[in-house]
Amino acid sequence: MRAVVAVLLFVTAIHAAMWGVFRDRQEAPDFKGILPSVSYAPFEGTAHPDVDNIPSVEKIRADMKKLATLTRAIRLYSSTGGVELVPPIAAEFGLKVTVGAWIDKNSDRNDREIDAAINLAKRNSNVIGVVVGNETVFRGEQKVDELIGLIKKVKKSVNVPVTTGEIWNIWRDNPELASSVDFIAAHVLPYWENFTDKQAVDQAVYLYGLLRDKFPGKRIVIAEFGWPSAGYNLRNAEPGTFEQASVLRNFVTRAEAIGMEYNIVEAIDQPWKFFEGGVGPYWGILNAAREPKFSWTGPIVNENYWKLATLALLVGVLMSLPILRLPDATVLQALVLSAAANGVGAWAATVFAYWDGHYFVFGSAFALTLGLTLLVPLVLIAMARIEEIAAIGFGRSPRRLLVKGQSAEPAAAGAATFPKVSIHVPAYFEPPEMLKQTLDAVARLDYPNFECVVIINNTPDPEFWQPIQDHCRALGERFKFINAEKVQGFKAGALRIAMDRTAADAEIIGIIDADYVVQPDWLKDLVPAFADPHVGLVQAPQDHRDGDTSLMHYIMNGEYAGFFDIGMVQRNEANAIIVHGTMCLIRRAAMDMAGGWNGDTICEDTDLGLAIIEHGWLTHYTNHRYGHGLLPDTYEAFKKQRHRWAYGGFQIVKKHWRRFLPGASRLSPDQRREFALGWLNWLGAESLGVLVAILNLIWVPIVAFADIAIPDKILTLPIIASFVVSLLHFVVLYRLRVPVKWGQMLGAMIAAMSVQWTVSRAVANGLITEHLAFARTSKGGFSLMSVEFQAFWEAVIGILLLVGAAVLVVTNNQKEVREIYVFAAVLVLESLPFLSAVAIAILENSRVNAFSFWRHAGVRTLELIGLRPVAMPTVVSNSQPVASEIHHEAS
Repeated sequence: MRAVVAVLLFVTAIHAAMWGVFRDRQEAPDFKGILPSVSYAPFEGTAHPDVDNIPSVEKIRADMKKLATLTRAIRLYSSTGGVELVPPIAAEFGLKVTVGAWIDKNSDRNDREIDAAINLAKRNSNVIGVVVGNETVFRGEQKVDELIGLIKKVKKSVNVPVTTGEIWNIWRDNPELASSVDFIAAHVLPYWENFTDKQAVDQAVYLYGLLRDKFPGKRIVIAEFGWPSAGYNLRNAEPGTFEQASVLRNFVTRAEAIGMEYNIVEAIDQPWKFFEGGVGPYWGILNAAREPKFSWTGPIVNENYWKLATLALLVGVLMSLPILRLPDATVLQALVLSAAANGVGAWAATVFAYWDGHYFVFGSAFALTLGLTLLVPLVLIAMARIEEIAAIGFGRSPRRLLVKGQSAEPAAAGAATFPKVSIHVPAYFEPPEMLKQTLDAVARLDYPNFECVVIINNTPDPEFWQPIQDHCRALGERFKFINAEKVQGFKAGALRIAMDRTAADAEIIGIIDADYVVQPDWLKDLVPAFADPHVGLVQAPQDHRDGDTSLMHYIMNGEYAGFFDIGMVQRNEANAIIVHGTMCLIRRAAMDMAGGWNGDTICEDTDLGLAIIEHGWLTHYTNHRYGHGLLPDTYEAFKKQRHRWAYGGFQIVKKHWRRFLPGASRLSPDQRREFALGWLNWLGAESLGVLVAILNLIWVPIVAFADIAIPDKILTLPIIASFVVSLLHFVVLYRLRVPVKWGQMLGAMIAAMSVQWTVSRAVANGLITEHLAFARTSKGGFSLMSVEFQAFWEAVIGILLLVGAAVLVVTNNQKEVREIYVFAAVLVLESLPFLSAVAIAILENSRVNAFSFWRHAGVRTLELIGLRPVAMPTVVSNSQPVASEIHHEAS
């Protein structure tokens, strides 16, 4: 424990040191003077001024009081809608005002604006100029000659200088416009022209000189210069609080040195300008709360930096505390977990900083809230997977695992050491020859005291049950045959009938599926674990003997193996295994206490196993293969089986969640945690993946064409990080625990991803339905291949995600916003599970699926390069194909 505490303190110290090392601190010229002019709009919030954003006199007066300490003058952009209140209030604080008349295509509004601007200029002695229109020519609202006419109209009515505000190149290219105004009001905004913050000031000074050379003797005013403090990059232009402070402090210093007249855009952030790209609301030198964003003197630093660091460290420490509860955690295990916890802490601080430093309209606030809500379980899932990597890679070896040759209680002579076992074999329309193999294997069990109850349910065709009845008679009195028709409750109903026919002195019930060929030492090795009277259940893994049927079966078998060699072994350490209805031994007393087989879920085995654990019984697991069954015949059957498991799992969650409340059962905290994280990791991760993918797909046109609410890095990078964690989790744990080759492991990964849509559909079905019919998994090669393509919807969604990514990249070509490229990468990653399903569906019906294709391909390759093969690849195991070495000689 002391070593683990030391590790946590060490990681926390490193985390704190990293915040210190990476703290940004920049130098810029001090500015201790008063700005000559700033742009001002008296609006608050996200409502548009044309709708219902009307300023009050009190609010304007408070703004003028604040701005009087920063500037000598303000520039307005309109003269109606409440803005007309500004000039007289500004005069109270000694502020000069350049009024503006907003000009667009609406002639009636234009007339009202011009009349209001003229009246303000006449009635307020602090008005020092009138700007008729703002970037009107640039926006295409007015032609140059039309705008000149409006300017002349105003000049005739006022005694102050009149101009219009336009981008510098509009002035350069339209000298007649320059001739019609009293001074040139040029807008120079290097951000929009793809200049970096380091180039911005030089560019402004250069353009100022260009206009002076172009129009000698004309008064030149840089009527808009600024830099946004937040938002998205535009190619090389990077917004930010540090960049804004540096650009403005450098600019005003240079401008004052050369005698430039200028106006800073703008005084206060305007959240309602969210439609002006990601940076629209963030041009103010004050935020929307009227607080300074930066200091005009001294080094440029983030004043809230250490608050964020404290938050990150606090979250990291809190998320590291569960490490102290781990039994016998190793130093490396604690190091990995604490580093991950502190990484989440750093992300949490980043989220807080983003939320605190941005303004949200309803849509973007909803998107961010929804995104963060979905990311919470995603982060929990990633942390659970990191914990499993740390436990398996750096933790202690499993201690509760039953290892062959190390039985819990070695069998001794005497009948007392061989409690009677009743083996139940339920069957429903199972191929008779396959079932005979199962029964023959049971007959060969090296255990003296057992019976076998075979129950065929709801199978009226005598071709299926008559051969089994005859076979049971041939095998002897140990084998009991039941043919039950009209059984209710699916497999659970059949097993209840089997229990009624079970010998009264049977202490242990064994369950095997109709396709499982058990090893002779199954009972001999595992029954001794029941010598401990607290043990209620012993589970052995599933495995399959037909993995060499095709490439698809080969990778499917590898996918199953991961669950039994990784997840089950780890859950066993917390006495929290998932019971599956084959290769399972259950103490009869435990089964009776738990209420026996229930037909209210379609995963009656897992339901019963959880109920047994809830009553406080111990369970044990072994990963030694004591039996081999058959894989689903087709990809369709594979998906149907996974759908049944997921749907049944969701039924179990709904049925048992109350028993996870404190005091509701005998579940320990570790057991509650294992089951909760297990459900979240499987049902939640798959459903969440599909939900996020579909939501992102819906969001694509908003980002691509509306240019608003681009998902920020705090939402997209965690998705990528989660994918990387999942990839590492799969690869690392397979290499450490699952004895398969690289090719089978990669195929297993594809098979695992391919059922994401299937599992999410099952969860959706569980939300809207109570009971779906039990779907038997077709095995034994008797099912026909479906004529339907088995990944149609996966193909549709996968292709749409790729198309969405392509659309984002193409439409972003001119802007090169990094967040959009990251978003596109997320869509590509999200398409992989859907495309995996498409790949397997295509593989199933192709020649490539047959191992003979690869053997013949190898032979043809040898012939092409001039070698003569003398031996063919062969299948040497009953679970996976292994190519024999090909000996050859030069032809």
